[in-house]
Amino acid sequence: MTKPSTLTGPRALFLAAALSLSFAAGPAFAHHSFAMFDRNKPTPMKGTIKQVDWTNPHVSLWVYVETKPGAQPEVWNLECANPSNLKRNGFTKRTFNPGDKVDIVYLPSRDGSHSGQLRKIISATGQSYSMEK
Repeated sequence: MTKPSTLTGPRALFLAAALSLSFAAGPAFAHHSFAMFDRNKPTPMKGTIKQVDWTNPHVSLWVYVETKPGAQPEVWNLECANPSNLKRNGFTKRTFNPGDKVDIVYLPSRDGSHSGQLRKIISATGQSYSMEK
């Protein structure tokens, strides 16, 4: 009968480190999935900026959207790219501010919630910003 081998020393340390990194990578890749948005339904919308959350990993725009005249506006959350990608497209944390009127094209959330992925935003002055790479 042969004695089972055991991992010790540097080989064991390397294997433990490799396994730890592989488990940590799974959530990172899952987070960057945009499968929750319907890429086949780019949808226009008009709104007023409520708030801009300029944070990693994705910037979020909160927008008031009037559905019916005189009714309370809905609050929508639109996910954008990360701050670095937005800056490369000329979009900074001071580009849009609360109260700004905007025209938007977004990809709606598949679950029907008031959320989506921002694809294009146009300011009241006509300045357009694309979220496309």
